[in-house]
Amino acid sequence: MSALWESPFFGVTLTILAYWAGCKIQKRTGLVICNGLVLAVVMIIAVLAVFDIPYAAYNAGGSLINLFLGPATVCLAVTIYAQIDLLKKNLLPILAGCAAGAVTSVLSIWGLCRLFGLDRTLTVSLLPKSVTTPIATAIAEGQGGIVSITVAAVIFTGILGNLCAPALARLFRVKDPVAAGLAIGACSHAMGTARALELGETEGAMSGLAIGLCGIATTILALFFGVLV
Repeated sequence: MSALWESPFFGVTLTILAYWAGCKIQKRTGLVICNGLVLAVVMIIAVLAVFDIPYAAYNAGGSLINLFLGPATVCLAVTIYAQIDLLKKNLLPILAGCAAGAVTSVLSIWGLCRLFGLDRTLTVSLLPKSVTTPIATAIAEGQGGIVSITVAAVIFTGILGNLCAPALARLFRVKDPVAAGLAIGACSHAMGTARALELGETEGAMSGLAIGLCGIATTILALFFGVLV
């Protein structure tokens, strides 16, 4: 039996089936809390726990899916290009908004880490939590952080943004699709962008653009992490 889950195909198959089941449940229930990604994570953890499957065995296949994170992020350029005229028209506000989003994210996490007395390793692991996984893990690893904590923080942030972004946009009466898209992408990267695409093409394009710009801004800010922590 152990030969089954030691195969890389086990991790890939389990991940795909869990996500498929999660999306089916979300579609059938229509509940915001029944997010497909959240349900997939819960189901995978349950399977590993019930059958006492080591995480390393699952990750032999699960890591193959991680290889697509970078290309999937780059593919967002197609949506951005479709809105190139809108991008040119709002270039300065877009750059300012993404810079503000990146700085706010880093400083808010730094403040909370100081408030709760977290050490340097945990702090640098959490600081890049609002950018996409490939960039966040590279920053955390380069600063001596714990990559697994960074990944968990990025996923939690993305799920939270995916769930709450539309409600927050309505609460604060953000009606401009450019502003809404930038806010979602700056806060919750690819998972938020998936939700932004459901709101509209412009929201999705601006959210995808925010992923890249905020990633660049956070990478620059990472040069000063040593001063902050």
